[in-house]
Amino acid sequence: MTSVSRRRLLTGTAAVVGATALTSQAGGSAAQASGTGAAAATETGAAARALTVSPQDVRYSGLTSGQNQLFHSRPDCVRLPHSTAQVVTAVQEAVSAGKRLSVRGGGHCYENFVDHPDVKVIIDMSGMRRIDYDPAHQAFVVEGGATLGETYYALFRQWGVTLPGGACYSVGVGGHVQGGGYGNLSRLHGLVVDYLYAVEVVVVDPDGRARAVVATRDAGDPNRDLWWAHTGGGGGSFGVVTRYWFRSPTATGTDPSRLLPAPPSDVLVTWLQWPWAQLTETRFARLMRNYGTWNERNSSPTSPYKGLTARLEPGPKAGGSVLLSIQMDTAVPNARQLLLDFVAAVNDGVGVTPVEYQELHQLPWFQATGWPGFWMSNPTDRYKYKSSYHRKGLTDDQIGGLYRVLTDSDYNHPAFVVSIAAHGGQVNAVAPTATAQAHRDSVLKLLWGTAWGNPSDDAKHFAYIRRAFSTVYASTGGVPVPNAVTDGCYINYADGDLADPAWNRSGVAWHDLYWKQNYPTLQRAKSRWDRRDVFRHAQSIRLPGTV
Repeated sequence: MTSVSRRRLLTGTAAVVGATALTSQAGGSAAQASGTGAAAATETGAAARALTVSPQDVRYSGLTSGQNQLFHSRPDCVRLPHSTAQVVTAVQEAVSAGKRLSVRGGGHCYENFVDHPDVKVIIDMSGMRRIDYDPAHQAFVVEGGATLGETYYALFRQWGVTLPGGACYSVGVGGHVQGGGYGNLSRLHGLVVDYLYAVEVVVVDPDGRARAVVATRDAGDPNRDLWWAHTGGGGGSFGVVTRYWFRSPTATGTDPSRLLPAPPSDVLVTWLQWPWAQLTETRFARLMRNYGTWNERNSSPTSPYKGLTARLEPGPKAGGSVLLSIQMDTAVPNARQLLLDFVAAVNDGVGVTPVEYQELHQLPWFQATGWPGFWMSNPTDRYKYKSSYHRKGLTDDQIGGLYRVLTDSDYNHPAFVVSIAAHGGQVNAVAPTATAQAHRDSVLKLLWGTAWGNPSDDAKHFAYIRRAFSTVYASTGGVPVPNAVTDGCYINYADGDLADPAWNRSGVAWHDLYWKQNYPTLQRAKSRWDRRDVFRHAQSIRLPGTV
């Protein structure tokens, strides 16, 4: 591993569009958490107003940027609410004053959707971190300001359950869930949104009135379209999510330990490396082709391999090696042999013996789940990411293009990497229109990215990642259009270039790369719940009839 950036990309799970979270006062009772916002709405006076940080406050500079140091903002103020009522008040005051607002969850937004020059009020949800069981809904309630790590710890330690979310513990639940939520257990258990039962959202009515609404997946719920919009529609388009409730759609009874999936008790983990010094173009192509073919054959919901997660990570030749990380559920019959067979299939005919970067270990899942995703980011990081879904492995032309850009001697920055995650499994057991997350028949999920610290290097790194991406997808206009091989992009790995005709020459609109056939339904939800377009950014859901 050569850099913090590469460790980040190894997780493949960072969430993006700063979307939301909150509810009752942190540390409140489960009964408080089970309400719909009515109790919080009784707060009056100072209690109903969130803490306000102005430019003169010592905290201001620390609250006006997320992790990506490409983007900083200069809002009039930052609001830090501790209740649903405080969110309602903060939104109402911004709307009444005609000030554009944005919402920060974990701060992992890849673009300037939160820290935009036009934003005058940032609602920072970091005080909203409560996680509890709500007996009224027979579901787990999570305030969207909580992080993934906090959520995993609470669910596992108290009830022995989990959600199949990302491995980067510092990612905020708020944005991660709204984009779909993907991680190491997704082949085994699906996406996080497949367990989303309800959301509480502060919306703005056409008359400009802010209010809290609860929407559930229940078929008879008149607000069900708002719930559906939060199952992959991305953050920052409909309102401020103050609470999430999670429960498996097949769960019955009232025992909390049976209402969400249990994680594996133990997992096998290992990392392997193929040194670039031994990889010719032919050998590299064979390795890439093997990995793609294996995933085509072993990514169905009934595959014995759905308990395996893997990421093949080719980086520039300067990085030294191509890395493969693997995690396997030991409860799967013959798990160790299946893992060894997988490695043999990926390396078949390559002609290079991979080096063990980390020897095969059996670890408790609770210990392994945050490794290597539990890291501290470099506070100077500037980064650019892209994404692609594949229904098939990379074609020969795509592999050839990838080899050319990775061996380009003009770019020797080892922090660039393409993290190619094994996808599918239980993710593909759900219909593409059942949730807003439409990518339900892919076998690979790619995260492209690079990180650097010096602002003077911005142009160099932007130019390279754009050239790498457009070279691999040259035959389809520089982007992975939905077709027999590729299947668009992931909103949680937001990429502003998709809306730029200089980099998207495919004729397929950016929103169709993200949401495909589900976009018109998302637009109808937008028209109903945010007709004033209060919640917007460069790639938010557009109102019907707008571009």
